Amino acid sequence: PCQHGMLVVPVLANLGPLEDLTLSPNPDEVAEVFTLPLEHLLREENQGYTHFRTRGRYGYTLPVFLHGPHRIWGLTAIATELTLELLAPDRY
Repeated sequence: PCQHGMLVVPVLANLGPLEDLTLSPNPDEVAEVFTLPLEHLLREENQGYTHFRTRGRYGYTLPVFLHGPHRIWGLTAIATELTLELLAPDRY
């Protein structure tokens, strides 16, 4: 069950060459669309974790991906981490 009545379902797909895509993101939800090569995401120096505190104590840890045009964090980082585990289990 969802905590707030929302369900997120990430979908992994090969859409072909990025140059052939015409994307129309909702500007209220997406500020910018960018890509990073898989090789970038698999480099340890581009991977990290953020530790969150709740009520003054350790709460939880989430992945973060660094050194691209933007920091990848939150739900996007979780989906990215799960994708890397599927695509490159021997390297991630």
